[in-house]
Amino acid sequence: MFLALDVHYKTNYAKSVGLNFLNKGDEVAQETFIDIINEVAAYEPGQFYKRELPCLLKTISKVDLSIINAIIVDGHVYIDNDQNYGLGGHLYETLDKKVPIIGVAKRAFHANKATVKEVYRGTSQNPLHISAIGIDLDTAAYFIKSMHGKHRHPTLFKTLDKLTKIT
Repeated sequence: MFLALDVHYKTNYAKSVGLNFLNKGDEVAQETFIDIINEVAAYEPGQFYKRELPCLLKTISKVDLSIINAIIVDGHVYIDNDQNYGLGGHLYETLDKKVPIIGVAKRAFHANKATVKEVYRGTSQNPLHISAIGIDLDTAAYFIKSMHGKHRHPTLFKTLDKLTKIT
């Protein structure tokens, strides 16, 4: 079982959504978890995880982590080549290094090229930037490349994005 997570920020709250799925080829999630978070930390440049992590943890608290093979987050595991943590790394530490984390980012960081694999899906000329902790980076990149869908973003990621934005 895998868990994909995303958060979308509204004017005065955040919406956190998680999708459980069995295999990389799944088109539809097994379970959906939705949380509204009214107390959202202010954005701090360079400290994005401080805002996002509490939202993700609220959704994760609904999941039996003992059956999760990996968690996929919208963001980077590392923010630089020295392996300083981004959102994914902080989540990994918070979960006591028990669940591998795969970061999937739409944009690259200039300072983390050595910790990221670019994955091109479908006919897109724009890669997804994959990072990982607790799982081999090549394995994580192949997993994301092999997920269901013909476009840059896997089908389940499109579903996740849509669910976070519905009011």
